[in-house]
Amino acid sequence: MPAASTRAWDKEGLDQGSHTLSGAAPEEVLHDPGVETWTYRSAKARLKVTFVDKEGDEHTFEVAEGDNLLDIAQANDLEMEGACGGSCACSTCHVIVESDEMYDKIPEATDDENDMLDLAFGLTETSRLGCQVKMTKELDGLVVKLPQMTRNMQASDFEKRS
Repeated sequence: MPAASTRAWDKEGLDQGSHTLSGAAPEEVLHDPGVETWTYRSAKARLKVTFVDKEGDEHTFEVAEGDNLLDIAQANDLEMEGACGGSCACSTCHVIVESDEMYDKIPEATDDENDMLDLAFGLTETSRLGCQVKMTKELDGLVVKLPQMTRNMQASDFEKRS
């Protein structure tokens, strides 16, 4: 990817010269009062992800590349349990990817994830575990649905002792 070219301006709006930033285009303009020059700071790309909750309400968030769906949901107080803490040892962060095209852009599920998905309530062809789906530029605009129920085998798989 070519570097983004930016300019710095002094307080009168006079051009202070070109500066080159590597990576994504800058998102913020910062002012250093000691120098009286406006400069740009590059920021991590912001991606959008939408969760459709059990009632059908949509919740869209701007997130960073590398964030996983479980962490995003929990940070925004959505109803996603994540009983195992994101270690791929339960199915309580089960999500359903709404678009087949987007589903195909997500790296293939591991054997461990598939084993846990087999325990998920309401499994579909586009089901994934939220803890295993990390946001990438290719997934910008991803829409996932939260299932009506989840199954926590650790909490429900107990036996009564006498």
